[in-house]
Amino acid sequence: MTSEFRPPPARSAPTGAGADLTARSALVTGGGSGIGKACAVALAAAGATVHVVDRDAEAAKAVAAEIGGEAHIADLADPAAIDALPAEIDILVNNAGLQHVAPVTEFPPERFALIQQVMVTAPFLLMRRSLPHMYARGWGRVINISSVHGLRASAYKSAYVAAKHALEGLSKVVALEGAPHGVTSNCVNPGYVRTPLVENQIRDQAEAHGISPENVLTDVLLTRSPIKRLLEAEEVAAAALWLCADHSSYISGTSLPLDGGWGAN
Repeated sequence: MTSEFRPPPARSAPTGAGADLTARSALVTGGGSGIGKACAVALAAAGATVHVVDRDAEAAKAVAAEIGGEAHIADLADPAAIDALPAEIDILVNNAGLQHVAPVTEFPPERFALIQQVMVTAPFLLMRRSLPHMYARGWGRVINISSVHGLRASAYKSAYVAAKHALEGLSKVVALEGAPHGVTSNCVNPGYVRTPLVENQIRDQAEAHGISPENVLTDVLLTRSPIKRLLEAEEVAAAALWLCADHSSYISGTSLPLDGGWGAN
């Protein structure tokens, strides 16, 4: 039986209207591709000066050149590399991450520790460095790119789920501490986003199970999601940009699901 799935028509990227970030500076981790790149592009389009942080030197430089920003090559597993990044920023987007899939009984402890280092400790260190500047200016935005897995679990993703849950708690603490200083802290929680990583996962599962990529998408990855399409990176970036606008200044300590209804099912 052939699938009737058809990809959605191309759509223009949401703009996050109302966010004027002129004279603001932003730092985006994992900014060389995917969601991070989309966030860097959106923030720059709204007027911010953007620091693009990535392990991939060529990707970081390409994005920085595209948006008139500044590239920083850093491995976020190294605290010394974090100490070399700019601290005087108004907007911090914690986006960088990695994944490893295995049962708990077979999960490599060193891989578990690395994922926590990059996805929990690094955001903590970046917040710790940047918050004093935000406090001094009386304005700041911490945007944590979490995941639907920051709100619920999936099997075989113990390190990723643990890290995203920890990031959710850290974000709430910063929301409480930052409130008297005009600083908000929120999580954005996307489901499956159209990135090379996810598209490769779809291809690999199609080959492994002998089914079409369309069926992998609708029947495997998106089985719990009423909306049967991948989320676009630009849609995640629009949500992040919206949280930077003045009209969102009363929103803090929350999690914004972009999950196609997954959480309602």
